[in-house]
Amino acid sequence: MLIRRPVEDVFEAIVNPAITSKFWFSKGSGQLETGKTVRWEWESHDVSIEVTVKAIEPNRLVRIEWPGYSGPTEIEWTFRAIPDGTTFVRVQESGWTGDGDKLVRYVADSTQGFALMLAGLKAFLEHDIQLNLTLDRYPEGIEE
Repeated sequence: MLIRRPVEDVFEAIVNPAITSKFWFSKGSGQLETGKTVRWEWESHDVSIEVTVKAIEPNRLVRIEWPGYSGPTEIEWTFRAIPDGTTFVRVQESGWTGDGDKLVRYVADSTQGFALMLAGLKAFLEHDIQLNLTLDRYPEGIEE
């Protein structure tokens, strides 16, 4: 996703929970730093997870491990500064286990979730709009 903000701003939005909570989770226990474990909470959904930071390269890369659908998976954000002052950010999740239909579901759910996260990031950084995409994706009383 292209974000029309400098790479420093986009990177900071992922590592700083005070910013990330504006477009993805509702609360984070601390800034992402290599080797650190933090807790992310989605309070409206009564969900919290521990995230272990595997690698940070300022303005280039964030790699974490979290409890995925089938066990721990790795999430990697890469940031590419574009000469016009914008940033291309990519998110990848890897490490799933399972077979056929389960893997297809994991990939689809992950792709959807991170597409919403990136859209929320874009709206917040470019227009200072909080879209509430995570909150509205699973509203209370709607069952799948």
